[in-house]
Parts: sequence; structure tokens; C-alpha cells
Amino acid sequence: MDLNESEYDMLDLLAYNCNQLNLQLRESKHVDEQEKIFEAYLKKIDREFDPIDEIAEGLDWFNVTEPLVLKRDLKGKIVVLDFFTYCCINCMHILPDLKKLEERYTIEDGLVVIGVHSAKFDNEKDSANILSAIQRYNITHPVVNDSVSSLWMNLNIKCWPTLLVLGPRGNPIFVLMGEGHGQRLDKYIKSALKFYETKGSIKKHRIALNPASELLKASMLKFPGKIATRHLRNAKCDDESSSRKLIGSELYAVSDSGNNRILVFQANGQIAEMIGGKEPGFADGNFKEARFNSPQGVSFYGNDIIYVADTENHAIREINLTTKTVDTIAGHGKQGVDQAGGLIGTSQEISSPWDVVTYRTRDMDMSFHADGEAIPERDIILIAMAGTHQIWAIFKDETIWWKFKKFSEGSVAAIAGNGHEENRNNSYPQNSAFAQPSGLALAPKTKELFIADSESSSIRKLSLADGKVLAVAGGDRNPLNLFAFGDVDATGMNAKFQHPLGVAYDGKEHVVYVTDTYNHKIKSIDLTTNKVSTCKFKDAKGNVVQFKEPAGLCLSPCGSRLYICNTNNHSIDVVNLNTSTLEPLNLFIDKVNAANQLSTLTTSKILVHTSGASISLEFLLTTKSGVKFTDAPQKWHLDTLNVRWESKSTTSGTVQLKSNDSDEKNNNIGVATVNLIAPKSVEGNAVGNESVIIIFKMSLCADQKGICFPKNFKISVPIEYSVDGTTEINKKTKVTIDEQNIELA
Repeated sequence: MDLNESEYDMLDLLAYNCNQLNLQLRESKHVDEQEKIFEAYLKKIDREFDPIDEIAEGLDWFNVTEPLVLKRDLKGKIVVLDFFTYCCINCMHILPDLKKLEERYTIEDGLVVIGVHSAKFDNEKDSANILSAIQRYNITHPVVNDSVSSLWMNLNIKCWPTLLVLGPRGNPIFVLMGEGHGQRLDKYIKSALKFYETKGSIKKHRIALNPASELLKASMLKFPGKIATRHLRNAKCDDESSSRKLIGSELYAVSDSGNNRILVFQANGQIAEMIGGKEPGFADGNFKEARFNSPQGVSFYGNDIIYVADTENHAIREINLTTKTVDTIAGHGKQGVDQAGGLIGTSQEISSPWDVVTYRTRDMDMSFHADGEAIPERDIILIAMAGTHQIWAIFKDETIWWKFKKFSEGSVAAIAGNGHEENRNNSYPQNSAFAQPSGLALAPKTKELFIADSESSSIRKLSLADGKVLAVAGGDRNPLNLFAFGDVDATGMNAKFQHPLGVAYDGKEHVVYVTDTYNHKIKSIDLTTNKVSTCKFKDAKGNVVQFKEPAGLCLSPCGSRLYICNTNNHSIDVVNLNTSTLEPLNLFIDKVNAANQLSTLTTSKILVHTSGASISLEFLLTTKSGVKFTDAPQKWHLDTLNVRWESKSTTSGTVQLKSNDSDEKNNNIGVATVNLIAPKSVEGNAVGNESVIIIFKMSLCADQKGICFPKNFKISVPIEYSVDGTTEINKKTKVTIDEQNIELA
């Protein structure tokens, strides 16, 4: 059937012709025949469409030294116009396809990719914000900020993303709408280059590029995405004094998304671990070997495990702080389209996970075994699956879930959302719909999961008791309206956000904090009324702080401080919620430890009685081979002591050098004594999972060589609870130190 051209615009006609081409190609089995089909198509289409209008003057361009002109700079080139908006997950999904295309065909070969940024949100019209997005997503081809969508309207573009391919004289020859067309796009470009090369229409001239990535100043962080803290069991938060005591035990993880790594740090900003490398990749292994690709969500599980939403690797990763290894537990590095799931671990494909939290629950079918024993809790990893607009879960144990559905151990499956991009609330989880969910926060006591649904500009919640999806604030009653955004403090749907990406739950105050990302604000929702308020945080000078697209946040274990990923400012900010004052957190590396590659020595284990014990650890440090302690203080300190434990005296001290017969210091022998109180064993405290770690920082000299040097190391003392253990323990450990080695006797 022929199309009546008078009833349709250029884009409709081009799409119709492309569909006819694809039908012919599907019916053809041979390469030679397909080449003839392409040739016939291009001969026909090259005559039918005139060159498009020039890109408007006066627009901001990126990655080039000057604005590009179709009839001058792009004449003789095959041009791919990528109509995108940087919030759009579907637009992000085609960036790897464009990158592969640019690696295969250079500008000199005759191909130019141009991003035409046509904003959805008001915030995305700002060139400074577009520049940050270009740097964040490592876009290297030219991009123009069409802030008034003039080219979009002239060509009647209908959706993000749309790829419009132009011939050498600027005439439309192909169009592709949506994502998932990588192979088809490659065939289109290959055939067009060959066809126009034969005609002598391809020009080999260069275009002066100026990569935006080179404008980005170096810093410890690069577009930090999400942040999480380790949950401290039995933490005492009764008053400010007890809260302060916990600070030394606090541990945080941040996704350093632009550097493709995870940083683990203490409350004072000292970095404990740097996991992954600055270059993107997909590899398991130790912390140096492991590679991530724009990771986002992070979540602690217990003391030693961190789960990571490795967004552009389309995978969930597990970091083990004890073994210092990274493993993949779901996804396999390539984007999936499955909207149901159910397979085990890495056999299940997933799509752009953006956040992750861990949850414990009992099976839904009963509360007790037949013999009266309580059913053990099940561990579930909840995932904001932005790519398929759903909430997914990894069931670490075999679990009975809603409607008594059984999930096998290790299975990965969608639990809420039908996959349509909508703001649809429903009592049945599979009938609900989300629009690029990007942030999660768990309310354990009420069994609710709060969700930052970014493309609907709303905050919603999922009942983990029965699967109901409910509105909290923002958005619109019409589930198809994804343009109900703004900056309004009000109640429920009368409030307005602009593309919120992060949420954090404060159980004590019954409040949800929100990164209202494109409004550059932090807001709070009073959950008793669903009233939204803008948080007014002030700096040291009393000025109200302005953020730059904050994307993630978390509360300290006692809830007195709010840690914020100030993403486009490449920083982490810390707010004292009691005073509403904010200070940037200075992340730093202990350069002495880093330079010496801190090694760990492990003593024999201590058997502690289940009722607790008083422990005295004495370390006799002896130097040899001409090495001696200097007169500088020889220091030790406890490292991240479990909050249930107590120090009988102090958590740090100096090594006391022994005196010889003439009352002078013996610079070859020192003693360090650490006194602790081990608490009573608690339920769930696995045998052998406790340890006391002491860090020693020595200052030494090798007399014969005339050199002095630091020597830093850890000693780990494993603790095992047992009814055969004792309540009074005195453990002595001999440590021998020379210039090269440290040994335990």
C-alpha cells in the first residue's frame, strides 16, 4: 500500500520508507542482495527529500571550537543527529551504540555524530548543566544546546531518543526512534558511506574538536552519585555524647561515578578503600583488578559487604571488605530487555540498575514452623531498575513472597511495575508503573520502600508487606502525565519536584529527605502529613547553601548528620541537622599508610566466653638487623572497633620503650598494651566473625645505613565466642621488626 504523501510530514514519510526497507532486508538472506536493496533505497530516498534547514545561529556548542554549519563544515559527511535530553535513560542507552559507531568510522571516513540537546526539564536548558552531563557521560562528539527546541519542532521530532541520519548534502535518509537499534544503525551507516563514496560525495576533511572532558578540573571525586552508611547494631544514640562516640566506628561508601569506582571512608573523610579504577570496565577480582562502569547505588549489608548498582555494566556487584574482592551477583555486562526475570544470578540480564538497598523479612505464608520455631529472616536486595522502569529484587535465600509466590535462592526478578513508563499507583504491584525509578530508601519498621521516581518528578512508596504502590508527594493524578514538575512546597501531589534522584528515610523524625536534583535543593517530606518543605542549610558564614544537581544522600547511624552527594560540585557535603549548618567533607588518603602499603598480620584466635570477657593484649615489639626505634613517638590505635565493644582505657596510645639496667631507653624493645571489654555474645553473631585490629605507626632508623623510615602495619586478633571460652584473658604477642619484614613469634 502506498502512503498518501500529502497527509504526512517529512519524518512520517521517512519512517515509512525505513520500515519498507527493513521488511525487504528481513526477507533477504544474502549479503549481495541486501547491498542491492540498500543501493536501490538510497537512490530513491536521495531524490525525495531536500536538505533540512540550518541549525539556528547563536546556540551553545560543546566539544568543538566553533558552531558547525551544515552547508560548510558538514557538507560531504554522513551526519547522525541524536535528539536527546540528558535525564532520559533511553537516551543514555544509545550512547554505547554511538560510541561504537564513532570508533568504527571516523570524521575523516565521512561520519559525524551530533547530539542535539532538546530539553524536557527547565533545568536541562542551562548550558552549564548540559556541559556537566556531557562530561559525566563522557560524550566526545559535538553537541548543540537547542534550548528552545527549534530543530525539534522544525523536523517534527516526536520522542527521545530520535536518530535522524543525513546524507552528504544535509538531506534526510534514515530515521530511528527509541533504543535498541545498534545493529540496524551500523548497517545504515555502512551502506550510506559505501553508496556516497562510490558517487564521490564523501569529503575527508576534519572538524576541530575540543573535548569537554579536558575542561573538568581534577579532584578526588568526579560526579559522585549515591552514598550509604554501615548500620551499627545496638548503637546507642540516646544523647549527643553517645552519638559522638560512634563516629570512630562509622563507615560510608560513595559511588565515585565519574571515576568508575567505589570509595569507602570514615566519618572524618579518611579513605579506607578505593575499589576499582578510573577507566570504565567490567571485571571481578581484588580491589585493584575490579572495574566498574558509572556505578550509582551502594548499600551495606552487615559489617563487611557492600552491594553496588553498576549502572552502565547493567549488573549488581558485591564488595567484600574482609577478603577485599569484588564479585558480580546479577547481570552480565550487557543491557537486557527482560521485564519479568526469574533466572539465577548472572544468568539474568538486567537494565540500568540505579539504586539498591537490602531488606530482611520472614516468609509471607507463615510466621512459625509446625514445631513452633520461628522462621529465620530472609535477605533480599531491592533494586531501582531505571532501564525497565521497575523495582526488582535479588532473593539471597529461598523466599515465599507476595501472593505466596516462591523465589529460589539467588533468583533475580521484577517485583513491581509493568515496564511501561508511567506514574501509575495500584494495589497490585504488577499493575503499577514507574518512570525511571532512581533512588530507594527503606523504612524497616513500617515495611515501606520510598522511591524517587525521577521522570514523573514524584516520590512514591511500595509496601513490602503486600506490594501496594502509593503516592507520597509530587507528580500528577494522571499516570500518563510525566511533565508535572516544578518547584513548589505543598502537600501531596500539590507539591512539585524536578527530576528527584535520591531519598533517605529518618525513622526517628518520620521524615524522608529528597535530593530535588534539577531544582538544586534538598527537601523533606513529613510523612504524617506528606507536606514537602525546602531545607535551608547554611554554611559557616551564614549563607544559604545552593547545591548543583545533588543525586544521593544518607543519614549518619544516629540520624544527626546528613551526608549529601553534591554531584556537579564533585563533593560530599555534611549537614548537622541539629543546627542546619553544612560543611564540605574533605576526603583524604593516609599518605603514610598508602606509601607503605599497609600489611596485616594475624595472631592466633582468642576464645571469649559467651557472657563476655575482660581482655588485655600485650605486644612486645623487638627490632633487629641494626634497626632501632627513633625518639619520635611510636603510635598505635584501634581501627573501627565494633560498637558493642568498649576500651577499658583509651583507643590509642604510644609504644613504651623498655629501659635497660642503666635506666636508659632501649631503642630495640617496646611494649604496647591494649585493654578491652568484650560484650556478651548476641544472637546472629557468627563464630569467628569478630576481630580486633590495631594499627601501629613506627618511626625507625637503620644505623649502619644512616637512613630513617616509617614502618606501619596492622595486627588482627580474631575473636571466637564459645561456652568454653574464658572471662579474663591476657594475651601476649611478640613482634619482630627489621627493615624489610614484620613477623609474629
